[in-house]
Amino acid sequence: MEGHHLILGKLIDAVTGRVLPDTHDERYRQKLARLLMDARGYSQADIQSRCSLRVKAGDNCAMVKVDMAVTVADRICMIIKYGPGSLVTRHRPALAASRLLAPYQIPVVVVTNGEDADILDGHTGEVIANGLEHIPARPELAARCAVFLFPPIAEARAEIESRIMYAYEVDGSCPCDDSICILP
Repeated sequence: MEGHHLILGKLIDAVTGRVLPDTHDERYRQKLARLLMDARGYSQADIQSRCSLRVKAGDNCAMVKVDMAVTVADRICMIIKYGPGSLVTRHRPALAASRLLAPYQIPVVVVTNGEDADILDGHTGEVIANGLEHIPARPELAARCAVFLFPPIAEARAEIESRIMYAYEVDGSCPCDDSICILP
C-alpha cells in the first residue's frame, strides 16, 4: 500500500506514457484522458496531466495537483479536477484552481468523479452542462476560447483563491494523501 490507495499493479499513462501505480483513482483519470483523446479530439500535446499548483494560506504553503489542463492555441482553456464522491463539494476548489493555474481566468472547469461530471463556466462558476458526454470537444472549446477575453487575475483575488484551495485541498486532506506536498 502506498498512501491510502490500494495499489493494483502498474499502468501506462495515456497522456505521458509513464508507468504509474494502478489505483482505482488512476483508472478513472486514465478513462478521462482516453475520453479526451478518443472521443473529444484532443491530442496528447493538448493535455498536461498532474499539474503542480503552489497554494498558500498565510505562512502555510503546499503543492497540490490539478489532474488535467487542456491547452488550445497556446492557452489553458479547460481544467479537469477529479475526485471520488460528490461533485458539488469540489466546485469551489476547482474554480479556485482555474484562477491560479494561469495568470488569467481559465474559461472551462470540469469537476468529475469519473462517472459523472459538472462542467462549469470558470468566470461565473455556473454549471453549464452535466455529464461526461458534455465535456467540450476540441472544436467546441476552441470556438469558446476564441471569443473569451481571458481576464487577468488580480493579485488580491489570487491570494483569496489560494487560501480557498489550501483550505479545501490541504487542510481538508487525508493525512496519508501522498499527492499533496506541504512546503516549509
